[in-house]
Amino acid sequence: MNKIINIDDEKRSNNMSIEIKNIGVIGAGQMGLGIAHVCAASNYDVKLVDIDDAALARAIDEIDKNLGRLVSRGKISDADKKSAISKISTDTSFDSLSDCDLVIEAATENEEIKNAIFAQVCPILKEDAILSTNTSSISITRLAAQTDRPGRFMGIHFMNPAPLMELIELIRGIATEPETFESIRDFTTKLGKTPVSAEDFPAFIVNRILLPMINEAVYTLYEGVGSVDAIDTAMKLGAHHPMGPLELADFIGLDTCLSVMQVLHDGLADTKYRPCPLLVKYVEAGWLGRKSGRGFYDYSGDVPQPTR
Repeated sequence: MNKIINIDDEKRSNNMSIEIKNIGVIGAGQMGLGIAHVCAASNYDVKLVDIDDAALARAIDEIDKNLGRLVSRGKISDADKKSAISKISTDTSFDSLSDCDLVIEAATENEEIKNAIFAQVCPILKEDAILSTNTSSISITRLAAQTDRPGRFMGIHFMNPAPLMELIELIRGIATEPETFESIRDFTTKLGKTPVSAEDFPAFIVNRILLPMINEAVYTLYEGVGSVDAIDTAMKLGAHHPMGPLELADFIGLDTCLSVMQVLHDGLADTKYRPCPLLVKYVEAGWLGRKSGRGFYDYSGDVPQPTR
């Protein structure tokens, strides 16, 4: 078994790190475009790949808007914005990832889809390329076992939204090599992020704590303890949360919230992680939050309105 290396370990061996220059990001959704933004803004060349041309166009437009907001606030210069955009190229073919040093899979939180992507990508990658996943809950060891490079595979879990959140969880599988971990740790610090090492348990650290809280908020709504507005107001003013738990669930995506709760419930076999039936019902109805226009709030107007 590999020796566990703690991020705070003073005896880091920098000579173990592999230089990373070219980044591939698979998936042009909310997380994928955010990761591409962060990497390009840190002067990495980025290949953003998605099977949908329209999704790629939307992603570049969203990145451009996000960078534009930073320019308007004086956080970056217009030249910085143009440089970052120029660093990102898009493609619908995995073949464009052949020269990447690191590929980050940021597709939907579905293990079968992720494994199907890895099966197509692995034969294309350089022998020494590192393959990673942005999964927020799925076993890294299990995903790595489906690839041709379990030693050069690990989890890099960016928080959402990636350009704003300072934390990245680093998760090693049982076969992850020390060189891989060191390279990714160095990479994340160059992005200006703070990495923390999480063990390969369901949902890791942040979502192990956060998603059960959101699920409990949904139960509170389901049982009639409070309305959507009351629950979110209570947590914002009573616990100083910047967003209420139901507002946050809509932002994350209710399908993602449900997926993480299912991973926790199945992986830990504890009834306290049972997804709330109301969360299941909303996902079945296609009410996924902001991305679908309706969840615990209705986003069809200028101001989101609670749906219950």
